[in-house]
Amino acid sequence: MWFFSRKGPSGFSSSSTAEQVTQGIDGSGLTAIVTGASSGIGQETTRVLALRGVHVIMAVRNVAAGKNVKETIVKEIPSAKVDAMELDLSSMASVKKFASDFKSSSLPLNILINNAGVMATPFMLSKDNIELQFATNHIGHFLLTSLLLDTMKKTSRASNKEGRIVNVSSEAHRYPYEEGIRFDKINDQTGYGSYRAYGQSKLANVLHANELARQLKEDGVNITANSLHPGVISTNLFRHMGVVNGIVDKIGGLVLKNVQQGAATTCYLALNPQVKGISGEYFSDSNVAKASNHGLNVELGKKLWDFTKKLVS
Repeated sequence: MWFFSRKGPSGFSSSSTAEQVTQGIDGSGLTAIVTGASSGIGQETTRVLALRGVHVIMAVRNVAAGKNVKETIVKEIPSAKVDAMELDLSSMASVKKFASDFKSSSLPLNILINNAGVMATPFMLSKDNIELQFATNHIGHFLLTSLLLDTMKKTSRASNKEGRIVNVSSEAHRYPYEEGIRFDKINDQTGYGSYRAYGQSKLANVLHANELARQLKEDGVNITANSLHPGVISTNLFRHMGVVNGIVDKIGGLVLKNVQQGAATTCYLALNPQVKGISGEYFSDSNVAKASNHGLNVELGKKLWDFTKKLVS
């Protein structure tokens, strides 16, 4: 990634790492949930937040893998506070159980990082009979955020600290054509394109963050919500993409971000004081970027919100 390392207004660039963007920041006393924390940028996000003193709850589908990651982190950082809890975002029942179990723990919640995702899968339905990418990448995170919002509000009031919600999207949110943005047709297999479906789910991440930010501002709540593009990273997200996966394996290290760089913007939004009070924005390379016209469409965001709310209820 040495080709695109020009620093932006934040002082960081595409080559900045998660450790660099959080250097000198003390996260002691903060509690964060990171979804999809057992591999890739979720794992690195967990490690760096723990390094900065944050108590991190790893929300993972595979608890055994989560516990292995926890052991690895604690071995490197003996003072790390890390726990693993089971969460399958493709199942609303699992999301509800996770939220209930977390609330029963009486832990505070300062930071929610909606990171987990699946990419370009063949057409499949979730346990709730919703197209898998939309269900996992958007529906599960929407429901999780809704169920944990009261806890975040209470924590913010009690601690007098800003709460932060971070949605990991991608530049794929720019991909769906106008006629492809039909959230009410997500289960229509006719003309299904795995990458377009992925793009639509990532667009939903941006719209969700923006509409949530608008509502939180309206309610005068001290919680921000932002979305981000982590960069193109050599991770197991490409496993369903055949030829692309082969190319990534061969040349990924030369042109793609590594995991340490890929987790940077997430950690920047979670902890860096530069973004205090900033909400409803889209970030890339630890700097404010411009989302697509669809991503900035307020009416589309409200429409998606109402549609999703009905779906999860």
